Amino acid sequence: MEIHFTPKGVCSRHIDVVVEDGIIQSVKFTGGCSGNTQGVAALAQGMTVQEYIKRCKDIKCGFKKTSCPAQLAEALEEALSAATV
Repeated sequence: MEIHFTPKGVCSRHIDVVVEDGIIQSVKFTGGCSGNTQGVAALAQGMTVQEYIKRCKDIKCGFKKTSCPAQLAEALEEALSAATV
């Protein structure tokens, strides 16, 4: 399952995620803070969708109401609610 998501309120412009059997296989951010988004992508790989959402959905970036990790969690939540993960 491939997820393509346009984040809101953050520096990254797009997130592409591959999920198989509820496990995150790969994550690619377009834009954003390169080191941070690469780190988030590497740490998410191999994690279950539910565990990632639990750990990252409330992370904020500075004074912003959200963050790139939280936006990835939102993308995964949307996919779950659509029953596609």
